[in-house]
Amino acid sequence: MRALRVLRIGPSCTVQDRGRVGYLGQGLSQGGAADTLALAEGAALLRQDAGLAALEMAGMGGLFEASAPMRIALTGAEMVATLDGAPLVWNASHRIEPGQRLEIGAAKRGVYGYLHVGGGFATPELLGARAAHLVAALGAPVTKGDTLPVGAEMLPAARQVTGLGLRVADRFSGGELRLVESFQSDLFPPEVRRRFAETPFTPGRRASRMALQLMSEGAGFAAEGQLNVLSEIIVPGDVQMTGDGRPFLLLREAQTTGGYPRIGTVLPCDLSRAVQAAAGAVLRFRWITLEDGLAQQAAHEAAVAALPSACRPLLRDPADMADLLSYQLIGGAISAEADPFETGAET
Repeated sequence: MRALRVLRIGPSCTVQDRGRVGYLGQGLSQGGAADTLALAEGAALLRQDAGLAALEMAGMGGLFEASAPMRIALTGAEMVATLDGAPLVWNASHRIEPGQRLEIGAAKRGVYGYLHVGGGFATPELLGARAAHLVAALGAPVTKGDTLPVGAEMLPAARQVTGLGLRVADRFSGGELRLVESFQSDLFPPEVRRRFAETPFTPGRRASRMALQLMSEGAGFAAEGQLNVLSEIIVPGDVQMTGDGRPFLLLREAQTTGGYPRIGTVLPCDLSRAVQAAAGAVLRFRWITLEDGLAQQAAHEAAVAALPSACRPLLRDPADMADLLSYQLIGGAISAEADPFETGAET
């Protein structure tokens, strides 16, 4: 069985995919990876479906050993990674041989790092997904001693390339979150909404996969008539205010309904920036129209679909390649027009 053995692991590591859809009516939120863009980046580097499960590591990785040859990719918050002591490039794909040990340390920037494997992690499906949803008691954290099964590669051997890298924009240092009005935005006076957009926020200590606490100086952002707000459906990205006007950004495992007023909703494409904001990062909100929001979300989805074409071969120092003869260095020289991803050559 192809598997990755867990020799050491951080305290908040879970297997995640894109989560479960269709269960809101039963009170189950979608869940899934906190940073969905990282899932797509890993899939692009491995040339596989973005719905396959990866290991989500919150702040700290672990030590792993391969039981069989396999491809891996590293995305999300950059962490210190080595293979048998040799450093590995982040936002890139690599190959592991049986018995080799992959060590992933603490995050340099951001919060959630992701370890992908060719074929995806084949942990048991629960309600149609492999994603651990701890609030709903679906799945469990990955612990020391676990053996994570790895699925079969869907690509033919000739297309199972590694050594690809991907340039990613910085979403790990805070920044701007675009916000559209929701059904309850009118409960907040225009002056409150304006002040909300002018206020810098930092992540609070009360952060989880359910919600991100937003801390700021000064008065809160209370709504009018909030005691009369009915419980309504909630979606990830809603910014909900507590009774004293303190904001929480609701995330993938948020409750499905709620009675606290919501000032607006962050675009789905900006949630990766929000969840990757570590302590001390500054987040700001900018109001945009629904029409602009739909256009910007569509542009983001088009860019995600184009990620495979943005992957490029890594440039490696031959002095660092102990098994130089195994790299088939002339494989891509057959034709000037040959597709390097078709030849399986690695540089």
